[in-house]
Amino acid sequence: MPELILVPTPVGNLEDITLRAIRILKEATIIYAEDTRVTKKLLNHLEIQKQVFPFHAHNEHKMLDNVIGYVKSSELTVLVSDAGTPAISDPGFLLVRACIEEGIKVSCLPGPTAVIPALVGSGFPCDRFCFEGFLPHKKGRQTKLMELAQEERTIILYESPHRLVKCLSQIEEFFEPTRKVCVVREISKIYEEYQRGEVTEVRKYYEQKPPKGEIVIVIEGKPFVKKGKE
Repeated sequence: MPELILVPTPVGNLEDITLRAIRILKEATIIYAEDTRVTKKLLNHLEIQKQVFPFHAHNEHKMLDNVIGYVKSSELTVLVSDAGTPAISDPGFLLVRACIEEGIKVSCLPGPTAVIPALVGSGFPCDRFCFEGFLPHKKGRQTKLMELAQEERTIILYESPHRLVKCLSQIEEFFEPTRKVCVVREISKIYEEYQRGEVTEVRKYYEQKPPKGEIVIVIEGKPFVKKGKE
């Protein structure tokens, strides 16, 4: 029976890959990757020789029917992204949905993701949180920020380094200058950094020290205000 397995890959340190992920990559009939160059580097490091084909945001709609055909004719198909778990702000959802509709077995290995380490290391409550991924660049951005400003759960965003200061400025504007944030940079890499504090302070820090690398922003939820007796 054909099967699709989503395999998380390290977000930084290559030692973060699991033993099971290595075994599945070795057993795969075919591997689809967000960037074949990145995946081949990982496979070479693991001394795994496999065919790797591209499946990314620019071709997933066009390639979907063909990929489904390959999955059906293969014993074990693996999907990986450049880093972390496929389909989390990366290609994968369309393929998973199509495979399920075709009755193909689908599973996802537990493994690396930037969301959880950033959340846990932020110091904000972890029992309830919402993950928004990347905010809209233009249309709907202000509406989304106003909506999130009322969110009482811890909020997690992804952001690019060159847009970080702008994003922090908007959080400062639409939430409040004293709202606490934690900017997590380069998770699991040599220059991993957690910058915690009120959003105004953190914005000023990155204005003086422009960031590089992968960015996760964790925002404390809106403080719960108890209503008095009427």
